[in-house]
Amino acid sequence: MTTDGRSMRERMLAGDLYIADDPELAEESLRAVDLTDEYNASSARRPDERRRLLTALLGAVGEGTEIRPPLRVDYGRYLRIGARTFANFGLVALDVAPITIGDDVQIGPNVQLLTPTHPVEAGPRRDKWEAAKPIVIGDNVWLGGGVIVLPGVTIGENTVVGAGAVVTRDLPANVVAVGNPARVVRDIP
Repeated sequence: MTTDGRSMRERMLAGDLYIADDPELAEESLRAVDLTDEYNASSARRPDERRRLLTALLGAVGEGTEIRPPLRVDYGRYLRIGARTFANFGLVALDVAPITIGDDVQIGPNVQLLTPTHPVEAGPRRDKWEAAKPIVIGDNVWLGGGVIVLPGVTIGENTVVGAGAVVTRDLPANVVAVGNPARVVRDIP
């Protein structure tokens, strides 16, 4: 594989194959680890301190948004969360590609938003190449506990995803989806 003159960070952000063991990416990741460790150790009695840490860590965080620790991210800066969103304990948001979460979203405990992908072919995978695809969660979505959202998925507004579902492809607005893989079981009027 060739790097075609672009940095690994540029390749990553373009959604192309890149190698994560790059010094620039490693430094960004360490910054995120430092901030998430500090956030996860912060007191619920100090909401202003928590807000300061989230603002430093994330690409955007809307007013009235609450994320209960622990939180885990790859970089943080590629995660954008709208207003009045609530994420319960244990959110994992691997933001190698952008993750956009709308307003008024409810996220149950232990939800995973996973943008990274890896080659199926053994050689490139062994050589540590990877890529990523963005995730978009629309306004007023409810992700039940333990939901896993895979790379490249968009979930439409007002949709409810049942606990434990694995979302492997886009879900339209105004539906209830459950299962592995998640499938639409009914419309929401």
